Amino acid sequence: MHIVVCIKQVPDSAQIRVHPVTNTIMRQGVPAIVNPYDLFALEEALRLKDSFGGKVTMLCMGPPQAEEALKRCISFGADDAILVTDRAFAGADTLATSYALASAIRQIEKEQAIDLVFTGKQTIDGDTAQVGPGIAKRLSMQLLTYVSRIAELDLANRTITIERRAEGGVQLLKTRTPSLITMLENTNELRFATMPDMIRAARYPVRKWNKDDAGIEDLSKIGLKGSPTVVSKVFGPTPRAVKAEQIPVDKATPRDIAVNLIQAMFTQHPALEQDMLERAPL
Repeated sequence: MHIVVCIKQVPDSAQIRVHPVTNTIMRQGVPAIVNPYDLFALEEALRLKDSFGGKVTMLCMGPPQAEEALKRCISFGADDAILVTDRAFAGADTLATSYALASAIRQIEKEQAIDLVFTGKQTIDGDTAQVGPGIAKRLSMQLLTYVSRIAELDLANRTITIERRAEGGVQLLKTRTPSLITMLENTNELRFATMPDMIRAARYPVRKWNKDDAGIEDLSKIGLKGSPTVVSKVFGPTPRAVKAEQIPVDKATPRDIAVNLIQAMFTQHPALEQDMLERAPL
């Protein structure tokens, strides 16, 4: 079995600031991390490897310093790592990124057939959740989004059964492989890196592919040329000036406190009560 996990190195969103004059994101001095959602995808891929054997290949498109993100993934137990890096990829939006990654996955498949491709549900810097579906579309793979659990994997019959979160409940879906899966957050807990794997990661020669190595056939579909998205403005959320309301409880019972809180919510949000009544089971 061969699994490819796509990751992205992103700035730590907890430390990002917006420039007060230019309204652009200030990345200087902000540490880079592996996109947290991608780590859930990595752990799920490693669990399948533990159960069925095989190989886990990490794939990332980014600047040369993204090599550290791939080495961190190697330290958790991944087998191979490829960094797609070239000045031609600079300024790529989700459309151009999915094209470049899909091309690279085709090149990986020439080395070994691919059964599954994993991504996180989205990245914390873009929050679009478009790259995973874009890759699946370009590769004609079955797309399984917001997956919370892999219920069954049948390698012999090339089928996979998963649970995915949806509005109003959980869906149980079965489809064929190869498939692309976007993992939901908090679906597993990333393992600790072992000392042998940490040593292996520090010494691991991450493969670096330029646009030619990645099999890019149309240069007009990568980088700025292949990115129709236009960002008109970036701004931070406006701080709320409303102070928390204190409700005196005196000698009220817990039931009275709960009733008063619910009534206050319904008073401030009149549509909430009707919405809850409509959703309540009969």
